[in-house]
Parts: sequence; C-alpha cells; structure tokens
Amino acid sequence: MQRKLTDIKAKNAKPKADGKVNKLADGGGLILQVSITGKYWRYNYRFDGKQKTLSLGIYPDVGLSVAREKHNKARELLTEGVDPSEAKKQQAKHQDCFENVANDWFNKFSENWSDKYKAKVNSFLAKLYPAIGALPVDEIEPPQILAVCNVLVEQGSVYSAHKTKQIAGQVFRYGVATGKCKRDAAADLRGALPPAKQTHLPTITKPSEVGGLLRALASYQGDYVVQQAVNVLPYLLCRPGELRHMEWTELDFDLRVWIVPAEKMKSRREHKVPLSKQVIERLESVRDLTGHNKYVFHSLRSKSGTLSENTINLVLRAVGYSKEQIVSHGFRGMGSSLLNSRGYNPDAIESQLAHLQGDKVRGAYNRSTYWDERIPMMQNYADYLDSLRAGADVIQFSSKQA
Repeated sequence: MQRKLTDIKAKNAKPKADGKVNKLADGGGLILQVSITGKYWRYNYRFDGKQKTLSLGIYPDVGLSVAREKHNKARELLTEGVDPSEAKKQQAKHQDCFENVANDWFNKFSENWSDKYKAKVNSFLAKLYPAIGALPVDEIEPPQILAVCNVLVEQGSVYSAHKTKQIAGQVFRYGVATGKCKRDAAADLRGALPPAKQTHLPTITKPSEVGGLLRALASYQGDYVVQQAVNVLPYLLCRPGELRHMEWTELDFDLRVWIVPAEKMKSRREHKVPLSKQVIERLESVRDLTGHNKYVFHSLRSKSGTLSENTINLVLRAVGYSKEQIVSHGFRGMGSSLLNSRGYNPDAIESQLAHLQGDKVRGAYNRSTYWDERIPMMQNYADYLDSLRAGADVIQFSSKQA
C-alpha cells in the first residue's frame, strides 16, 4: 500500500476555501479530516457489509506515524474478523471498570490518609471487587452493590455493609466527576440496609474514677515524651491520631492555640484548639527534647516519625486499665460527658470535638462563633481535671465560670 501523506502536508493542511471539510487520504482508508475546528484522523472501512468510521485521534497530538500504527492495528483486527470500533469500545469499558476507577480515586485522595485508614478503605474495596470490580462503572446497578452488602449483613457485619456502600458511593461520585459514569449507583440504596447499631468507645465518666485514672497516668514512668503525650491528651479532647501528628509549626503559644490543618482532620476542615495553661506547660516541657523535630511527640524508634497509634493504649494497659474500661479515643467521650453534665453549651462542646453538625452551614458557623466560649471552657475543664487528679472531694465546675 502506497502512502500519500507526509508530515509537511499534514502540518500545512487547511479546510477547503469554502470552509467545508477537506479530506486528505493516506491510503487504505486512513484520512486526515481537516475542518475549521481542527484536524482529525479517521479510518473508513467496511464490516459485515456496512460502512463504518473509526476515530484515531486528533492531529498534532497524534502525529502521522502514530496514526499509521493505529491504522495498521485496526486493519489487522479486520483480517481476524474483529470490528475495530467494537474492540475500541470494549477496551474503553475495561479502562473504566469499577476497580480501575476505584484505584484512580484512591491514589488521588489517599495521600494524606493514615496507613490504618488506607488499609480500612482497601479492605472495603476488596469486598466489592469480586462482584463488580471488572464491570464498567457506568453499567453497575444498585442491586449488584446491595448483593455484596447483604452478604456482609448475613455474616453479622452490618457496620461493614454500611461502610462498603459508603466507599462504593465515593468511587461512583468520583466516576461522575471524571465523566466515567452518569450517576452514583450506591445512592439508590438508602434505606436498603438494616441500621447499624451505634457503639460507644469505652471510657470513664464518674468524677472520682476520672481522678484515679489521671493519677495512674501521672505515675507512668516510661519514656518522658510518651509521659507528656498521655497526660496531655485528656486535656485536649482531640482524637489520638491528631495528637500523634501534632507539629511544632501548628502551635502558637502567644495566642494559646493549636491550629490543626484541614488535611489532618476527619472532617477535612481546619480546626482550632484552645490551649490551657496546663497543656502549654507540658508542651513546653518537651520543647528541648523534640523542638528541633517536626512532630511534638515523636516516635520511640525514629525522631522523624510519630508515636505509634498503639502507644497510648499500651500505657493505659500498663497503668492497670483494660480495653473494656477505656481506650485512647475514650478521653473524648469522657470530656464530652463531663462538660455536658456541668451545663456547658452542647454546640460549643461539639465544636470543640470537631463534630460536624447535621446542617453543615450551621456547623461552620458554630466553629467560628463558639471560639470565645471554648477558650474559658477548656481552661475551666483543665482546672477541673487537676482538681480531680488531686483527689478533691467537692468540685465547683460549671458553665457559670466561663
């Protein structure tokens, strides 16, 4: 087959003088279609007695040599009795299968996730892949997702069923945003799963028992940095992971505030934490040891890393508390219970805990307007914890002090 086009001809090609499409043939059905909107490679061929056209790309993104390679592959398919256009559709479907879209979503958004959360997300995706992983994301229907979730429900894992549906929804929404599918198929499953039982992390809320816990933590004789971490956590009401990833650059001792970046927060929104004088004293006490490092509470193995997520729980076990009594995350529940029982504004407490309100606009409003309430609230709370640790019998602690 004799080729007719050259790189110079393709580069200089223009539409016809009257503005109509100019079709430059290269041979074997390959043409460069030149219009006022651009230059397009097309392969005209016949299959099963029907005239068909295959798009091979846009010039100059697809140059002459590449267009010829695509043309030759399409001609080879024809000799094998395969329709090149249908083969292209099937290839596109494979590229846009659920597993590939999920991998793209995961790689784009997981950069700032903890290793633990990455593993959790992958475990939920793994439950979906056998059933729908190879299917084009735009062809998956709600019953196919529900079938996966129902298996988990039958196994007694209602929570996992809900999380699997939730993760699937995030992948579908990413697919919608990137043009891979037209809707979130998981959204139609609202109300299709039995409600998951709400579980509360074990904690301690009785004042006298809280005092005993604080005295036990104060008696811990392990690594000094770990000592300060486990003794400052009850005073902050933050998540343990947020404390472990606390950086010196996030702290402003003059303004007495810790500003947690959005990418570290579960809500993916920046969060401000007022620092009581007790917290500042403990942070100052480790400055000489870790102030030249990135993290305030660095890893026991590497000063460039963070404390292990199990460290604080191990300390709790070491000082005599079982996992049925309290876990590191339980200090948030402890603080919430004590603050609510003393009459503080529930919205201010929720804002301190960085919980999203049902109304997201209202939640954003709360985080700004309750700041002036949260500053004295957290100082009063710190004073109250000090008193409990000291074993005071009668504690005057209420919102009236705020």
